[in-house]
Amino acid sequence: MPPKKAVKEEKILLGRPGNNLKSGIVGLANVGKSTLFQAITKCSLGNPANFPYATIDPEEARVIVPDARYDWLCQHYNPKSRVPANLTVYDIAGLTRGASTGAGLGNAFLSHIRAVDAIFQVVRCFDDAEIIHVEGDVDPVRDLTIISEELRIKDIEFVEKALESLQKQTRRGGQSLEMKKLKEEEATVEKILAWLKDGKDVRKENWSPKEVYEPTFRNFASTQASISFYDEQELVEVINPLMLLTAKPVVYLVNLSEKDYIRQKNKHLPKIAEWIKEHATGDPIIPLSISFEERLTRFENDAAADEECKKIGTKSALPKIIVTMRQMMNLGSFFTTGTDEVRQWTIRKGTKAPQAAGVIHTDFEKTFIQCIVFNFDVLKELADETAVKAAGKVMTKGKDYVVEDGDIILIKAGAAKS
Repeated sequence: MPPKKAVKEEKILLGRPGNNLKSGIVGLANVGKSTLFQAITKCSLGNPANFPYATIDPEEARVIVPDARYDWLCQHYNPKSRVPANLTVYDIAGLTRGASTGAGLGNAFLSHIRAVDAIFQVVRCFDDAEIIHVEGDVDPVRDLTIISEELRIKDIEFVEKALESLQKQTRRGGQSLEMKKLKEEEATVEKILAWLKDGKDVRKENWSPKEVYEPTFRNFASTQASISFYDEQELVEVINPLMLLTAKPVVYLVNLSEKDYIRQKNKHLPKIAEWIKEHATGDPIIPLSISFEERLTRFENDAAADEECKKIGTKSALPKIIVTMRQMMNLGSFFTTGTDEVRQWTIRKGTKAPQAAGVIHTDFEKTFIQCIVFNFDVLKELADETAVKAAGKVMTKGKDYVVEDGDIILIKAGAAKS
């Protein structure tokens, strides 16, 4: 009898991104954050000032997520309304050494990072005497270390406060289920604190389901005794409510000169790759030239910008940046389609049908009955819905159905209770 294949355990994901995702552009002052924001959102904040803290309150804009499937569906259905998936991007003020203790715009800066779901970390790799560097010279490894340490120091502060609060509650003692839950939560928080003090980011640990969240308990009156049981649908999160900075997915954006970007060479790139391998294994590194991206926005239209890219033998890195962030957050899409509207909805991969319905409207999750499903790939292959039905590819699925990336779904739900 052949041995059973080892079951690969899926890493428990942190955070709860939904259909409205928020990513923050983070980095030291004067590394190109605000210029990137202008390029990626194609909107102007005015000329970014050449001094630290030119951005104080985070600027916000939404950028469309590029997806060829959405474009095809819009062309196929020619709907009256077209709603693509989007990514909300924040331009967050520049960080400096000592931000965790309030230096510069320290605490305001860090609170803005806590409010986003993921981080685009910009690191400067270009020399320009006219653009000052807050540390005096260009050294991306030093800059990466500064940001990493500042975020981790602030997380330690958050976790120590949470642990102190839990310890006050567990000192009361007792054998109740509530006290047992508190002690387990306390043990998890202690583990997080030790992990951070060891110089590691929270997102790099393989946390167990029990460490990410704890089950709640309900007590029901009985004629004989109080009965408690675990309802797996009701989970109290442990790590996520801490809103830890180092728990957020990170995409590293290496800002090169236009010349270096075109030739894909820079003296700092090997050192950056080595630092990422040691301190943030698995996190993506995307080289780009923010000055080049900004220059492309000055063309009259996308066709003219594409022609310029062909002329110099390169392409914009912005679509890759947006798609990579979605991948880092383990996100997928489903579609609702028709001649009235084509809309792309964002969900975390592995989401079941009722929860996906809840992204459309919260009442749909509560009153979900079933869904009619077929996948985009099948529709594209067979050309229209009639052919999909004739081929027997339209499925009726219930509450346990796990929505697949690219599903086209019609939700059937009951009337909401008033």
